[in-house]
Amino acid sequence: MTTLLIALRNLIQGGRRTVLLAFALVLVTFLLIMLDGISAGLEATMIRSATTLSSGHVNIGGFYKVTAGQASPVVTEIPKLRALVAEKVEGVDFVIDRARGWARVVSETHSIWGALSGIDIDEERGLKDVVELLEGDFDALRADGTVMLFTGQAKRINAKLGDTLTLSAPTMGGVNNTVDVRVVAIARDVGFLSAINIFMPKNTVRQLYQMRDDASGAVHIYLKDESRAAEVSEALRPELAALDFRLMDVDPRPFWMKFETAAGEDWTGQKLDLTTWREEVSFLLWILTGFATLRWLLMTVIFVVIVVGIMNTLYISIRERTREIGTLRAIGMTRWGVRRLFLAEAILLGIGAGGIGALLGVATSLLVNAARIHIPMEAMQAIMMTDVVHLEVRGPDVALSILIITVVTAIAALLPANLAARLRPAGAIHHIG
Repeated sequence: MTTLLIALRNLIQGGRRTVLLAFALVLVTFLLIMLDGISAGLEATMIRSATTLSSGHVNIGGFYKVTAGQASPVVTEIPKLRALVAEKVEGVDFVIDRARGWARVVSETHSIWGALSGIDIDEERGLKDVVELLEGDFDALRADGTVMLFTGQAKRINAKLGDTLTLSAPTMGGVNNTVDVRVVAIARDVGFLSAINIFMPKNTVRQLYQMRDDASGAVHIYLKDESRAAEVSEALRPELAALDFRLMDVDPRPFWMKFETAAGEDWTGQKLDLTTWREEVSFLLWILTGFATLRWLLMTVIFVVIVVGIMNTLYISIRERTREIGTLRAIGMTRWGVRRLFLAEAILLGIGAGGIGALLGVATSLLVNAARIHIPMEAMQAIMMTDVVHLEVRGPDVALSILIITVVTAIAALLPANLAARLRPAGAIHHIG
């Protein structure tokens, strides 16, 4: 306790030197919190967007082959699969199923290709929370022959609310079929996935592909703890096999990348494919990896600069306090006591400045989220999976940031502390300058 009191008084007496060093540490901690907030916000947004627009935490999908060379993203016996999930999977939040398809969407002047998602709007808990409608009404999607577009899609085909579009796709038997749909809702873009996903009632997709009433595209399982996704996926495989469902080999790719593989295999009928949300958006995870790498490269450079700055500052402090150190040694303070004193100063400085920087980072993140700052560039919107800046600050990340700053500060103080401990008492007392 005595050492801490002396260390605190020394910091206070340090005056401008202490203030400048503390300001640098506050700034670094603030930057670390902000970078963590961007990274965590990007991951949270990606999970929320992916598990709302195209995937559950765990998915029971698959392909149906009428002939050996043609695969359709169709799963039959959906009620049986949903009953299995309800009986065997623990920690389920809710379960939905969506029809899947890939079709050309044709307006009066333009056309685009889109991934069809056939939904029951009354089952969709997350869709209304993530997707913001600019025009129209979610309830209108209860009627067959309706469709919801995102703004980017609507612009590309020059479609407006109330317009009629034509969907064109080959059926499971290989015959081209068309269905007319009416635009009843236009939603704000939410990144890359909203550029390709088009929502409509399940029966409309079934009509287009001439599917049975018990057929859909995939069963999406939403867990209370999303981190259990891989565990649940693995546990479901033997349960499905026990019910005589045939399973595809484990393949950690999105389902749409498996069309060629499925079509090239020599089998007919149905095979199920189990995936997690990470596998369904694996083509986007490079964004998280790239940002994490960039963040740590940047922080490494900053930490090196901070360590050099702390060491130089403490060397200057030792030179100015040589007589003080000599007096402390003369009255009985051991070399370890001197080391402990300088380390205590560094640790107190790290905790104090780190705490202030963390508070500023948290407050700034909350203000940014409240301001709902718009991302103007479409390319950045696609990468960030949203058109609004979102930072997510987590308690453990804040505590870890303060700990990192404190540890780095203490490590930077080791060499100066050893130098101070090696001073001879007699020479230090008579030191001039």
